[in-house]
Amino acid sequence: MRSWGLRNAGAQRITARRSELDALAEQLTKQLQEVQVERDELAVAERVLNRLAEQVQADVEAVAPVAAQVAGRAVLLIPYRSEATDEASLPGDYRRILAIVREADGRVQVRAVGEELGLEVAVRGKLEPLRAKMTKLADRGWLHKRPDGRFTTRR
Repeated sequence: MRSWGLRNAGAQRITARRSELDALAEQLTKQLQEVQVERDELAVAERVLNRLAEQVQADVEAVAPVAAQVAGRAVLLIPYRSEATDEASLPGDYRRILAIVREADGRVQVRAVGEELGLEVAVRGKLEPLRAKMTKLADRGWLHKRPDGRFTTRR
């Protein structure tokens, strides 16, 4: 009879330990699922961050001063107004901006120029490269930037 009691006690301990391990396995499975969900979220966040970084880089490149080589010498594609003979020395998109501001016949906001160019003016990020171009034109003497942020042509 003694062996029966020993056997019964051993079986109870095995059953108890199996129950503990099953509970632990269930807990670890739940934690693993949570970890996998968080990793998936991080992967999505990383893709979004990379896309934003690419967009910012493209915007920076769009507004970076462009230099060209003429007779082995670097020259700016957006020359200072005093150095240029006329507007024909400007790239086409800059001439178009200048024409829109001139047609406005007064102070004009970047948003209005963006609308005229067909940009998505509701998205602020779409206007920033345009604002940079207009500011560059102002810095080079082609436009005048008013204190209120609007632009006019120089006379």
